[in-house]
Amino acid sequence: MKQLQDLPHKLADAPDAVLAERAGDGNVAAFEMLARRHAPLMRAYARRLVNSHAEADDVVQDALIAAWKDIAHLQDGTAAKAWLMRIVSRRAVDTGRRRKSHDNLDDQPEAEAILPTPEQAAVAGSARLALNTALSRLPEEQRRCWVLKELGGQSYEEIAQALGISAASVRGRLARARTTLMKEMEEWR
Repeated sequence: MKQLQDLPHKLADAPDAVLAERAGDGNVAAFEMLARRHAPLMRAYARRLVNSHAEADDVVQDALIAAWKDIAHLQDGTAAKAWLMRIVSRRAVDTGRRRKSHDNLDDQPEAEAILPTPEQAAVAGSARLALNTALSRLPEEQRRCWVLKELGGQSYEEIAQALGISAASVRGRLARARTTLMKEMEEWR
């Protein structure tokens, strides 16, 4: 009986590979632990991709449903986090394609910082605002490529697959986005 009570604690300490393997075998508690472990990052990533808290929540929920249905096919459990992030990026891209109007990043509330000094908060807020403004000025396809690469850490090939374009197109869009952002963010260097 005591062994069953210790199970949630043991799952909390288990590496992603073990959780993914157990979840692949139908263990709901193991999948819940994976979801709890990575949901904050998934949500933050989705938020950057879709520019809306509500849409980000929907993207993460859809991604977790898709992950649960497909986790038995995950070949390498150590890559569970990257796999979940790829699902989020695909769902976010699909959401962006369905959306008819694009939200302006300036209209979004700033994320709360963790106990900075007032000066640090002011500088960080100004830098975020400048980056959000610069990102909002990018064409949508360049912004998506930049977010998937810089915030999502995806490879050119993964971005190409997610957006349905060639890796060469991804490189070109990223180069243009980086050039524009460097010019826009010059005073923050």
